[in-house]
Amino acid sequence: MSRKILVVEDNKELAQLLNIHLLDLSFEVDLAVDGEVAIAQLKSRDYDLIILDLMLPGIDGLEICRRVRVQKTYTPIIMLTSKSSELDRVLGLEMGADDYVTKPFSIRELMARVKAIFRRIDELKIHKHPDTESRLQFDDMVIDAERRKVQLHGGTVELTAKEFDLLFYFARNAGKVFTRSQLLDRVWGYGHDGYEHTVNSHINRLRAKIEANPSQPKYILTVWGVGYQFAEPEQSETDPHV
Repeated sequence: MSRKILVVEDNKELAQLLNIHLLDLSFEVDLAVDGEVAIAQLKSRDYDLIILDLMLPGIDGLEICRRVRVQKTYTPIIMLTSKSSELDRVLGLEMGADDYVTKPFSIRELMARVKAIFRRIDELKIHKHPDTESRLQFDDMVIDAERRKVQLHGGTVELTAKEFDLLFYFARNAGKVFTRSQLLDRVWGYGHDGYEHTVNSHINRLRAKIEANPSQPKYILTVWGVGYQFAEPEQSETDPHV
């Protein structure tokens, strides 16, 4: 069955260009030129992926992302932004975007991101864990893969989509050491040179949310000269700078 993608982009020339390339990859594509049209499309049909421009007339991309994330069905989102500031990227990620691409971008790179997301989804389906392994617990932290929820000391930890993916991948491979390139490949689905800072920034934000003292982490440890690992119960770290 062909995967369905909604492209929400008010630049009609860019939207048509994305449409052509996505159709070439045998995806079904719907186009929306503004936020209102996008919301109507999302109410009338289920999608496997949303490519979402941040700056839209009417309802903007952040609000659309927020509305999508309150739904029970999880739909991956790649956010497009013409702004290059870190704040805009972080806002999109905090709202629940799975990935972002800053304009102007390479069509080839965006198509690689699309294929990477679907590759990751397929891998999760193939290696789906039994119910007994979809809920992981480490001391006071509980990671629920089915509900994509994390609880710490009885309270809910608000994570972005990618932060959750990264934490869950770490936790189910506790004790294993991963390089930044390996994490890019296995969590983001791509391993382009120059994107290692993406791993660093996500780990910094994740530590700020789950560690009592991010400067002395209990869970996500730095392995000097190599990368990172999720601590086994007996491990600790005293100097975790990224």
